[in-house]
Amino acid sequence: MRQRIGTVIRTYEEQGFHRTGTTVDQISGDWLANEVRRIGLEPTREEFSLSRVDSVAAFLVANDRRIEGLPLFDGAFTGAAGIEGTLGHLNGDAPIGLTEVPPNAAESGALGNARRHNRHQAIVVVTRGARPGFCPSNADSFLRPFGPPVLQVASEEAPFLADCARQGSNVSLTAHVARAQAGAFNVVAVVSGTDKNSAPLVVMTPRSGWWWCASERGGGLACWLEIMRAMREAKPVRDIVFVASSGHEIGHRGLDDFIERRPGIVSRAKAWIHLGANIGAAQGPGNCLQSSDDEMQAMMAEAMAKTGLRIDQRVPRGHMPRGEAGNVHRGGGRYISIIGNNALFHSTSDRGADVIDLTIIERFATAFAMVATSLAGA
Repeated sequence: MRQRIGTVIRTYEEQGFHRTGTTVDQISGDWLANEVRRIGLEPTREEFSLSRVDSVAAFLVANDRRIEGLPLFDGAFTGAAGIEGTLGHLNGDAPIGLTEVPPNAAESGALGNARRHNRHQAIVVVTRGARPGFCPSNADSFLRPFGPPVLQVASEEAPFLADCARQGSNVSLTAHVARAQAGAFNVVAVVSGTDKNSAPLVVMTPRSGWWWCASERGGGLACWLEIMRAMREAKPVRDIVFVASSGHEIGHRGLDDFIERRPGIVSRAKAWIHLGANIGAAQGPGNCLQSSDDEMQAMMAEAMAKTGLRIDQRVPRGHMPRGEAGNVHRGGGRYISIIGNNALFHSTSDRGADVIDLTIIERFATAFAMVATSLAGA
């Protein structure tokens, strides 16, 4: 199993930048469908459309220095000429605000409030991950964009930009994009159960994201295939529906499409197993167990204990879980979800053999297969 897992993650990483609706996204989906066929199931491509955002020119010019960046994809954008004004700290009086946020914090806290209230004509965000570098946020409101243009830049630019803000330097910010009608697809497969009247079990993992995603998405995809292989041999009572969704970084667009095609499935399903981000990440390891109820939590905890895994954190009951488990939570479904810690989350450095722990991923694959077998009535 360990060798299979390593091969899957290495192949996935080498495909390139896994952004939704791109050529790499298409190639990666076709590859994953072929992996499903190798297990002995027939995959389905469930296609959805999107207005893809392509960055044309995204940079800040301050004190004769040009800093490249990336727009936040669920904010406004500038024209080719950009916006000029003084740079100051967020929520101050300057036309262009400056702040720092970790990945996926663009809608919360001071930044989220400033965006919602249009406190600035534009905002510069220094992305602050656990390691130096560039780690942009997802566009959770991709279909409902709000606020001014937001330019995200690498953490190394923080000291220079802080000086510019203190001095009230005049800067020029460009967040110029083009739109392209594009298609993407989820990879779906079903292990048929013996009782068609039984509610299905859904096993889901995202397959798109920022950059190479070796440790962010690789562990989840490898576990997804290993659970599928185990269920193929188990002869379950209920159908096991597997979905690897694109559109993760643009508001879970793919999972939304999967649910829209199956009215009522969120609450009707026996349960959902969410293979979240950073499973088996080696840089800044650890995990967080998210579950809908005590029974589901106990089931996953027992399987993890049997496979030599510990639980580092639990999301308090009733709190909104991270990732696609949040879609199930909002819909009143039952779920188990694992999200890992990762110092390279959304980082351009998330690639290479040293960013994953194959032993941990193998243990999670075994633990998830144990839970799936129990829930499937196999």
